[in-house]
Amino acid sequence: MPKIKLHWQILIAIVLAVVAGLITGHPDDSVLGERAVAVYDFVGTLFISALLMIIVPLIVSSIIIGIAGIAREGRLGSLGGKTLGFYLATGLIAVIVGLVAVNMSRPGLINGEPAGDQLALDRGAEEVVEQVGDGGAGELVAIFHRMIPENVVRAAAENELLGLIFFALLFGYFMTRVKKENADTLYNFWDGIFEVMMKITYLVMLFAPIGVFGLVAKVAAETGVDAAGPLAIFAITVVVALAVHVFLVMPLLVRMITGHNPYRMFRAMGPALLTAFSTASSMATLPVTMDCVRKNANVSQKTSSFVLPLGATVNMNGTALYECVAAIFIAQAYGLDLTFGVQFTIVVAALVTSIGVAGVPMASMVAIGIILTAVGLPLEALGLLFVFDRILDMLRTATNVFGDGVCAVVVAHLEGEKDLLPSGDMEKVNI
Repeated sequence: MPKIKLHWQILIAIVLAVVAGLITGHPDDSVLGERAVAVYDFVGTLFISALLMIIVPLIVSSIIIGIAGIAREGRLGSLGGKTLGFYLATGLIAVIVGLVAVNMSRPGLINGEPAGDQLALDRGAEEVVEQVGDGGAGELVAIFHRMIPENVVRAAAENELLGLIFFALLFGYFMTRVKKENADTLYNFWDGIFEVMMKITYLVMLFAPIGVFGLVAKVAAETGVDAAGPLAIFAITVVVALAVHVFLVMPLLVRMITGHNPYRMFRAMGPALLTAFSTASSMATLPVTMDCVRKNANVSQKTSSFVLPLGATVNMNGTALYECVAAIFIAQAYGLDLTFGVQFTIVVAALVTSIGVAGVPMASMVAIGIILTAVGLPLEALGLLFVFDRILDMLRTATNVFGDGVCAVVVAHLEGEKDLLPSGDMEKVNI
């Protein structure tokens, strides 16, 4: 009997959770002698705790290995600098697009009031505000203070993730600047930690359907269908923001930098976009992406063989945009005063974590957990995001892959390559 893929297991779990929550939502309903909601909460809390357990070692090891891998292979030259610069710039633009969209639609508010009750978020706004802080002029200064931890071990123990991310970036880079034997030892050490954490992450994700069932069933039992409205607005906000980034921002960059007709990119990348949408995996789409870029966009093998594999690893425009919208949505639902300091923290964390956990299963959920922890928001709202996550995952993966293709064309142009994005018929690409 063929094994059901994880995303289908989660989808089935969501449907069953909604049904179970609606059936057992009455206060007198019980499971094994306990209130049904308490049982759902117990299961969901275990899953959230497991996610929290893996965050610190996973994010530190993945960032260190990623930065060290780029630096030790000498890929920070002209081609590497242009590629990384473009990926970082478009990632930042994507996060800003998401930030504008979510502040305009305000999906976490209903008639101007926080939607926390409708979404069954247990912790009150007062408690969250006390933990996060109420903003003010000193908030931005405090963010930069948190980025440079006085004690790295204490920062890890207290989940001060901004400081850990900053330390990991420095450590990964300078790890390659010591004697080769020491650098190799350190690289093997952190690579080993990353491999172990990946195996633990896969183990945690095996239980994701059960955890999602508990989280979603709890919401359904406590709120009925009241949560559908804010979640639908949230999903629509993400889709619109992704569309703006793909159909407006990226074509504009192609036109401004290369002077070519930007909408030829869609013809050139068509097979790759369809594959990305269906698989929801940038890495699985990579062979098709490379075929499209070489045959249809006329980018050289030298450029495409460097830019595209790196992009499948670090370029996560759609993911960064989604993480930003999700974090702001949850903050709105709690009634948090979204000061510049809070939003700046979310922007920085979304940009860095979208790169740092790109290869992790269900990377967006892990990254959003990191962002919420960095800002000081509870993780209980993560279960809500699973409801529409599959379709949004497909869309943001297509966005990521399109960004890879655009970067390849832009870098090829900057490297002096000619006849990019020809107007003739597209060659047949194997899918």
